[in-house]
Amino acid sequence: MKQGKVHFILGLATLGLLCALVVVWVGAASARLDEASGQGSQVALASAADEGYCSGPLKVILRRVLTSCGLMSASGGRGCQPLEAKNVAAMSSGDFNALFLPLKDRVAIIQFEQDSDQLDPAATQLLERTFADQRGASYFLVVARASPEGSVEHNRDLSQRRGGAVLDHLGARFNDPDLDKEVGLLWLGEEFAQLEEDFCSWTRSHPEAPCSARELNRSAFIAWIDCQL
Repeated sequence: MKQGKVHFILGLATLGLLCALVVVWVGAASARLDEASGQGSQVALASAADEGYCSGPLKVILRRVLTSCGLMSASGGRGCQPLEAKNVAAMSSGDFNALFLPLKDRVAIIQFEQDSDQLDPAATQLLERTFADQRGASYFLVVARASPEGSVEHNRDLSQRRGGAVLDHLGARFNDPDLDKEVGLLWLGEEFAQLEEDFCSWTRSHPEAPCSARELNRSAFIAWIDCQL
């Protein structure tokens, strides 16, 4: 009997040891998995950095634009029309434009001739230079406008074609497989967020030409923006 008890006790001890080893192995594996998951999250977050211009309101607008206006939809459409843009912005025209004041050194204004959606050589040069100067940023915003000449409907369509001309040129010029995930596109027509003459001092494709609000709003306003969303 004594020998049987010894064997029973030894069996229990061995079983306990095996259980303890299993717990240790599972805990170590779980820790390694958590560590790997944490590193993956850090890499994803590192894809966008919070620069000084990344105010709360700008992040809200950028998130809305990229979600509602920036990605290819199932119907093949892209971008937000003026009435949609007002809903996306959910703020006044002046407040919307003021969001971009801190980005003055990153923004370029691609100018068009009156009633035209054709990019001239100066416009394509500035567009390519601005897009190439990514500096690690994650999102490229294109805000196309029209000056008030013509009907509201005509200017809606004109600003859409101007935004499309910018996007088409980027697609043809740069081999960027992530273009559809990077570009947020707004077509404002003449109805929302018209630029005032204060923007004449910003980088324009025709800095030598006379500048008034009309010339400014025959344009596409472009910029790389790097914000954590």
